[in-house]
Amino acid sequence: MKRIKNISTAFFITASVMTFAQTEQDNQKERIVQPSKDKNTTNIFLAGDSTLTDYTLESNYQEKRYPQQGWGGVFQEFFVTDSLKTFKSPLAKNVLVVDKAKGGRSTRTFFQEGRWRYIFENLRPKDWVLIQFGHNDESEKKVDRYVDVAGYKEYLRLYIHQVREKGATPILVTPVSRNYPWKDGVLGDSHIDYAKAMIEVGQEQKVDVIDLNRLSREFFTQKGKDFVTTTYFMNLPEGKFTAYPNGQKDDTHFQPEGAKAVAQLVYNEFKKIVSKK
Repeated sequence: MKRIKNISTAFFITASVMTFAQTEQDNQKERIVQPSKDKNTTNIFLAGDSTLTDYTLESNYQEKRYPQQGWGGVFQEFFVTDSLKTFKSPLAKNVLVVDKAKGGRSTRTFFQEGRWRYIFENLRPKDWVLIQFGHNDESEKKVDRYVDVAGYKEYLRLYIHQVREKGATPILVTPVSRNYPWKDGVLGDSHIDYAKAMIEVGQEQKVDVIDLNRLSREFFTQKGKDFVTTTYFMNLPEGKFTAYPNGQKDDTHFQPEGAKAVAQLVYNEFKKIVSKK
């Protein structure tokens, strides 16, 4: 634990000096959901990459991005009054989802750019933080974002430590499945090393883990490759959407229906975890 604290201090200083200007530029391009300070509201912060980014917060969303959406962008919809009444938990009367996820970020770049600092500085006791990374950490050819497995684990430990330091609760979420590889009607695992690493950190740190990698693969397999490809992922026909006049072939990012389906998986598991507290 001493090692983590030293890393935390050094990284915060570095991040503040080197990346504050870039973070300010990003903030100007997106609408920010401010965390609640109301004692009757529980904040749920989301830290992650494009697969849980709320793209509707970006300027000119309809013209530039639609229909791309991350599961974090629709997560708030699950915390309505009727659903909150079903929680057997210490959640407050209201829940506010604060999605700080950003496309292309790994555990390292999310920290270096100050996005984690925003979460840390706004955390209150009894808040929650869902942490899902892996897609970009494992991109060896993209050295600007790549983090090896050992480094990935270390950043996860750092995040866990700092959430707990604020009296809040961390939950690890293994990276949601891509729409490949398929074989004999079954969706295979494209995140083997990093999903396994996150589960190991969860066990080591005694943190709840939502194995979204496994859950999404099983769910997509049930739905079938053709349905998932055209309905959930960003595989778009030519001429249908303003932002993609030439169409799109993308088996990583979601359309709104895919985002909602994944958010439902996360919500179901979150509810189980919270109800045990």
